[in-house]
Amino acid sequence: MSKFTSAWALGLLAAASFTAPAAYAETPKDTLVIAAAIDDIVSLDPAEAFEFSGGDLLGNTYDNLVTFDPKNLSAGYIPGLAESWTVSEDGKTFTFTMREGVTFNSGNPVTAEDAAFSLRRAVLLKQTPSFILTQFGFTEENINDTIKATDAKTLVITTDKKYATSFVLNCLSATIGGIVDKTVAMENEKDGDMGHEWLKTNTAGSGAYVLKSWKPNESYVLDANAGYWRGAPDMKRVFVRHISESASQRLLLEKGDIDVARNLSPEDIAAVTANGDLRVDEDLRGRIVYMSLNQKKAPLNDPKVIEAFKWAIDYTGMTETIVRGQYTVHQAFLPLTYLGELKDKPYKLDIAKAKALLAEAGHADDLTVKINVRNEAAYMAIAQAIQGSLTEAGIKVELTPMTGKQSLTEYRAREHDIYLGAWGPDYPDPHTNADTFADNPNNSDEAKLTGKLAWRNAWDIPEMSKETQAAVQESDRDVRAEMYRTIQKEHQMTSPFVPMFQKIEQTGLRKNVEGLVTGSAISSVYYWTVTK
Repeated sequence: MSKFTSAWALGLLAAASFTAPAAYAETPKDTLVIAAAIDDIVSLDPAEAFEFSGGDLLGNTYDNLVTFDPKNLSAGYIPGLAESWTVSEDGKTFTFTMREGVTFNSGNPVTAEDAAFSLRRAVLLKQTPSFILTQFGFTEENINDTIKATDAKTLVITTDKKYATSFVLNCLSATIGGIVDKTVAMENEKDGDMGHEWLKTNTAGSGAYVLKSWKPNESYVLDANAGYWRGAPDMKRVFVRHISESASQRLLLEKGDIDVARNLSPEDIAAVTANGDLRVDEDLRGRIVYMSLNQKKAPLNDPKVIEAFKWAIDYTGMTETIVRGQYTVHQAFLPLTYLGELKDKPYKLDIAKAKALLAEAGHADDLTVKINVRNEAAYMAIAQAIQGSLTEAGIKVELTPMTGKQSLTEYRAREHDIYLGAWGPDYPDPHTNADTFADNPNNSDEAKLTGKLAWRNAWDIPEMSKETQAAVQESDRDVRAEMYRTIQKEHQMTSPFVPMFQKIEQTGLRKNVEGLVTGSAISSVYYWTVTK
């Protein structure tokens, strides 16, 4: 780190804590400085990282076999470290040809053996996101046969059955598909962990940046990879500081101490919009805010009661007030921009209809429910608005604020009445949400299918589960899209889920910052595209 940048960074830290005067009027021209909430990072190992901020960091330090064009994300996946691939006639064997001339940050060449090693270790380490790969039938016993390099340029992957080609390739684009430098990882191996402990705090990728430093819950610094195969980044250094308070982020942005503020409230967004030196970019992300009713709890399992809840929510009113600009009304489980997206919005606030349905169900004035909600400002505001409209419909509501851990623990145990929260896609394929919202192959308590929201809400759907599994195997893209639209329409009418909003990420920037791509609904943020 240069003396100038070091001194400037220290000035930023002082400004961020408000214990000293503001630093300089602007950040260095070759450095991107970001304020964001990054305290969710728990590991920098692609095999383990499963949080939003971790995905941002690793998306810029690792490459995948399959990637995206940040200038045209809607076009879908494109070749990454694999320059091409073929699929066998039976749809089970994928043969990837590695791109020539690409090196890791260490200088080691990227080979098919590195790719095989990376995917195998992700299966063997059995960390939280490993299901993204193991759902294709990869196990500790078979990975040497199902994931293998036949030479330096050729990687062969064989799945347990035929899946939609797009599904397999989309999963390989996820964070867990980041290709690790095998030589560096094994040089840092400890007790057979394939470098896992070392990679929790270091990077060994071929991405546009390499990790310079990381201080958990404080900051991380990335240095540019001048030889990056997609082009050397203009920003030679990226400095990301953990600042969770919106007002603090806005003040630093206004003073020029940071280039980007990623967690601004609607009020601070309005202030940034009014400032001629700043601007606001908007990006539709994949996060869905929803409410769900536990089908183990009568009368929440009565179809008329379920429908009454859907008519007793002021969807539009909330997007015009408490979540204005940061969410859009969305009433299907697939995010907009995903294959099979459904734009239908069949429900709106209609208290009279909600009351009539409750009366038909025999619960005109005797229904009392508890809504579990994470004790964060945005979710509490949504919960209070819902409480108001449900009360108007004749439903007595007790709000139960909880920590995220408390709320999820009760939810996964199927002990809740009503859960209010959000779900974000794990990989950019429709199956990521269909698998959790519309698939429950075993509704027994003993099944413990905690990764499936349908199971958490005890929603027994054998037929819809079959439809969901059929959709993930359909190879025709248009047919597959229509299958998901059909499932979602039925889901809207019959499920105990009340999807309400899709996230709009509003980012505050200095006006001279161009090219920041936050990833839309399918990817993480791109730093290497930024110019000033």
